[in-house]
Amino acid sequence: MTMKWRSRKGAVLLAVVAALAVPGTATAQAGQGDQAARRGHTAATGPGVRHAGPQSLGQPASALKLKEWAKAQRTADRLRKQKPPAIRPLKGGKLRPPSVTRPRKAADASALVLYDTAGPYGFLGELYGMATANLAGHFGAVTAKPVQQYAAGETEQHTATIYIGSTYYGGTVPDAIPDAFYADVAATAKPVVWMNDNIWTLAGKIGVPAFTRKYGWDPTRSSFEPVGNVTQVEYKNEPLTRTIPAGGDGGILRPAITDPAVVTTLATAHDTSTTPATTFPWAIKSSNLTYLGEIPYTYTNETDRLIAWHDLLFDALAPDTPTRHRALLRLEDISPASDPADLMAAAQYLAAQNIPYAFQVIPVYTDPNGVYNDGVPETITLAQRPQVVDALKYMVANGGRIVAHGYTHQYQNIQNPYTGVTGDDFEFFRAHINATNSVVLDGPVAEDSVAWASQRITTGKALYEPAGLPAPTIWTTPHYAGSAPTYEAVKQSYAARLERSLYFAGQLSGAPIDGQRYIGQYFPYPVRDIGGATVLPENLGNYEPEAQNNNAGRLPADIVRAARYNLVVRDGFASTFYHPYFGTGPLAEIVTGIRDLGYTFVDPASLIP
Repeated sequence: MTMKWRSRKGAVLLAVVAALAVPGTATAQAGQGDQAARRGHTAATGPGVRHAGPQSLGQPASALKLKEWAKAQRTADRLRKQKPPAIRPLKGGKLRPPSVTRPRKAADASALVLYDTAGPYGFLGELYGMATANLAGHFGAVTAKPVQQYAAGETEQHTATIYIGSTYYGGTVPDAIPDAFYADVAATAKPVVWMNDNIWTLAGKIGVPAFTRKYGWDPTRSSFEPVGNVTQVEYKNEPLTRTIPAGGDGGILRPAITDPAVVTTLATAHDTSTTPATTFPWAIKSSNLTYLGEIPYTYTNETDRLIAWHDLLFDALAPDTPTRHRALLRLEDISPASDPADLMAAAQYLAAQNIPYAFQVIPVYTDPNGVYNDGVPETITLAQRPQVVDALKYMVANGGRIVAHGYTHQYQNIQNPYTGVTGDDFEFFRAHINATNSVVLDGPVAEDSVAWASQRITTGKALYEPAGLPAPTIWTTPHYAGSAPTYEAVKQSYAARLERSLYFAGQLSGAPIDGQRYIGQYFPYPVRDIGGATVLPENLGNYEPEAQNNNAGRLPADIVRAARYNLVVRDGFASTFYHPYFGTGPLAEIVTGIRDLGYTFVDPASLIP
């Protein structure tokens, strides 16, 4: 009997620090998946979910205190303007005159990433440091550490240095930045990127007149106020979005430019709290110093100003990179319960269009409580569904690349968060639905360990070849949510992950990993992440025609729009995924729209080093 099974595509984090979790508080970014009838039964009641969407701005976990951080930054900046702090100048510190550095290509670079750990919000620094180190991993070697551990001369040992100012030093939080770092920033001719706080201290340390002569702006007269309501950041003529919840905006530093002739505005913020909108620089460059007026990892989505940062990294680490635009497509949530007719329709369309693609397979379908089988538990393997296997073999022979998508894509026989059925639920993470109909991530499963995850991963991988299918070399974590041990176990069995991922406090510092404090991140290009894994990009989200779980629907035009914005990334990707049960109509719109923008679809395996 033909089955019509559709997964509830799971809630997951984007690159949103707001989604760091403590049990019962962190709202994950959920969407919709639209259950269809299966074995003659109607769809289960209740909303489905999806990986991500344009309105996926989950509220911060209470332990993160992001709104408190924003308020503290605004208050500290106000006090600094009212009573400028006394800054002891560097002894013998001198600015190096502007110079030209040798162009470089991606993969040849070495990045030094420095982050703050001091103060009541110091834990955020490691999370931002991880996100930056992951992106820098596209370009070559990365050293990431707290800024207070900086040793004199390190800027000269790397292609570029990136400092992420997340702790506003002053008042009760003494400056943790070593004078050696201030001095080396002043002396180096190599690229330096400075984000957010404490740039005024750099100016004071080397002398404000000397700073303004070289860089053409005065940080001591620059301020995060007025905060306003910046809803757009224009970069390379594209209106990238910026959506911050009420009370969560720490502001963007508005640079006081003294010599426009030496300052290049790289991106422009649009403050819509005024009529007409007020514009000011969001990112500027002068000499070897690039400055971003905020840390762009919070409250992001597929069209966000984060895209500008993805491209600006090339200026610092690989400015000689030629422009090219590639695309990835994957078919999602294929299991033994999938309808082979749906699979064949999608595969034949893509073959006719000569589109290489990935397709994810869950090797075992299970409904342990009989939710979709009249209360009778049911488990189906690939060996029991030869028509599905035949469709998968057709895919392999006609441009498809098989990707493992978990073992059962669900956890035990409990609601996690929906039904306990394959495709509906998380496999390596716990989740629930709260009273406001949002999916909440609760942290790793009770059994969480490398050994436990490895057992599931290797058991699932062993099922492909007996079914006559090639063993996959690429993995996607179910619902994009796994613990640090899960990712380590995946790395032992697979050459790469194709997904968005979670990164946990402690992974950089060497402290015990905090499985309930993490940042989710998506990538615009392949990276070697802080765990040493190759992670392939998925940055456009997926097609979902109906709104669910407090997220808007997502249509082909939305995906194509995000792809258009990502054209500003000079060697970036447009990577999306699609559920075959939606038919080939929307799929054709997405493929055509992305290809018409100038992207070339490629086999994801071609991106693995």
